Amino acid sequence: MQKQLNRILVINPGSTSTKIGVFDNDVQILEKTIRHSTEELADFPAIIDQFQFRKQNILEALDEEGMNVSKLSAVCGRGGLLRPIEGGTYAVNEAMLEDLREGYSGQHASNLGGIIAHEIAEGLNIPAFIVDPVVVDELAPIARVSGFSLIERKSIFHALNQKAVARRYAKETGRAYQDLRLIVTHMGGGITVGVHEGGKVVDVNNGLHGDGPFSPERAGTVPAGDLVELCFSGQYYRHEIMKKLVGQGGLVGYLGTNDAVTVEKRIQKGDKEAALIYEAMAYQVAKEIGSASAVLKGQVDAIILTGGLAYGKEFVKSISDRISWIADVVIHPGENELQALAEGASRVLDGEEQARIYPNG
Repeated sequence: MQKQLNRILVINPGSTSTKIGVFDNDVQILEKTIRHSTEELADFPAIIDQFQFRKQNILEALDEEGMNVSKLSAVCGRGGLLRPIEGGTYAVNEAMLEDLREGYSGQHASNLGGIIAHEIAEGLNIPAFIVDPVVVDELAPIARVSGFSLIERKSIFHALNQKAVARRYAKETGRAYQDLRLIVTHMGGGITVGVHEGGKVVDVNNGLHGDGPFSPERAGTVPAGDLVELCFSGQYYRHEIMKKLVGQGGLVGYLGTNDAVTVEKRIQKGDKEAALIYEAMAYQVAKEIGSASAVLKGQVDAIILTGGLAYGKEFVKSISDRISWIADVVIHPGENELQALAEGASRVLDGEEQARIYPNG
């Protein structure tokens, strides 16, 4: 039986650009990045005020490419900083729009995804969705315990890409995602290692400014006592410490760059410090994967490495050499966020799963 054709517009807003794609089911027929100048964005006091401007940019770009919006079956936006929810594809509703507008968990350009999707879809009388936002929280109760009673571990990670590559691996191997025990490692500006069991991410490091391996831009887990001493040394303001943890941590803090390609070139030219720090990042990723395997009691079907850093052959080899004894290592380089959004919408439109309802309060 032939699959019904669904044309889906997907929207992924970033700080200075909006990436869009058009898919026929999960086959991409258009991809475009719309750049927004600093001068243009300066006209808007808050990120949320940009939605009409970005919506108009999207519609104009589609028109320029000869895309007839009346043929769309659905619009899917990147999920923003919402309240913690389980993974899946969510229908955009008023409760979600309210939380996105108010910035329930913070202000970020991704908050615009669901709003713009709703704005476009409403005019066409078609559904609007978001898929697996960064606030997906499926942690097991035991994983929330930090060891410090005033702080609970949080689930903030690259849910969209982690869930997408896990589902793709399941499809490739002819098994159900819910039946697999996987360790999925997203390696980009931040690095998150997720334990996937029973179709849920039951443990994962907080990739925003929490724990785990250091990354191109983030410090990850640091010695707590030394950090406290530094915070109260009188040398730094709060925002300066936060910047050193997120944005100026990791490779940036040690080597002055977040570009792995640049670091690799320095290593090839004999830069021993760059070689040590780059190897240390791979070492910490491997340690985190080893810890994740303990959660699954060593019964791991596969370890998946994904994200932009997964293109680096030497970096991937350095990790694989340390953890391949646990399970087969599968490489899915890149983030493929537009594809992941389209696949999430397609699953609902094809009846493979039901759209989830975002909670009201």
